[in-house]
Amino acid sequence: MIYKNIVWKYYHGALLPQTAPHIEIELSKKEEQELLKLSKAYFLRYISDWDREEQSQFWYVIKDSFGGLEELSSNTRSKVRRGLKHCVIKKVTQEVIADEGYEVYSQAFKNYNTYIEPTDKETFIQDILSSSKCDFWAVYKKDEVKMIAYSQNYIEENSVNYATIKFHPEYLKLYPSYALFFIMNQYYLNEKNFLYVNDGAKSISHDTNIQTFLIDKFKFRKAYCKLHVIYRWDIGLAVKLSYLFKLFIPRVNHKVFNKIRVLLNQEEIRKSFER
Repeated sequence: MIYKNIVWKYYHGALLPQTAPHIEIELSKKEEQELLKLSKAYFLRYISDWDREEQSQFWYVIKDSFGGLEELSSNTRSKVRRGLKHCVIKKVTQEVIADEGYEVYSQAFKNYNTYIEPTDKETFIQDILSSSKCDFWAVYKKDEVKMIAYSQNYIEENSVNYATIKFHPEYLKLYPSYALFFIMNQYYLNEKNFLYVNDGAKSISHDTNIQTFLIDKFKFRKAYCKLHVIYRWDIGLAVKLSYLFKLFIPRVNHKVFNKIRVLLNQEEIRKSFER
C-alpha cells in the first residue's frame, strides 16, 4: 500500500516502509493510527533522525566512501587478494541465482544461530524471480565454475542495501566474503557514485557477525537513528505485560518463545528513546 508517498509492506505481521533509510518519514500520531488501521498489521515500524550524531540503541551499518585497498589493514588486503585469486565475482541475472543459488542459500543456514529456517527450493526460486529493483552478484570457485556465494542488493533512492548475502560454509577458506564485499563496494561507491551502501539495521531477531565483520574489516560505520514502533492496541497491551515478566520467559529454542523474545528486544530498543 502507498501512504504519504511511501510504499509500505506487510511482513510477518509488521508494516514496514519500502524505502531507503535516509528518506525521512514524518507521521503524526493520528496518521500512525490511521495507517495501522488501514493495513490491519499488528504493529507499524519505521525510523527517523537518520545518521544522528548522538549514539542510540538502533542503527544501520553503512559505508559512504571507498578508499581502495589502501584503506584496509594489511591482513584484510591479503585476504581480499587471496579471495580474488581463488574466486570469480560477477554481476548476474536473477535467473542465474534462481537456477544455481539454492544450495548456497540452504547450506548457509548451518552457520546461523537463529530460529528462522530456510524456505524450500520452490519458494526460494519464486522469491528470487519475483524480486524487483535488485542487483544480483555471484561468486564462483575459479577452477570448478561452482557458485559458492551470492548477494541480492536492493537499489533504494541512490543507495544500495546488501539485503541478502549467503556464503557456502565449505568454501569460506577461499575468502569469498572479502572478495565480494571489496568488488561490490568498489562498484557502487567508486564507479556508480551511490551515496552509501548498507548491510541493514541492527539485528533484532538473531545473532549476526556480518556487521561487526564489515565495520572491522571494510571501514563500515554505524549510522544511528530513532526507532518508532506503534502497536495495535491489543498487541501493545500484550507486549507491555510480557515485558514486565521478560526475565521469566524460558530460554529455549522454541518458535513461540523465540518470537516473543524478538518482540521484547524490539520493545527494549523502542523504550530507550523515551528516556
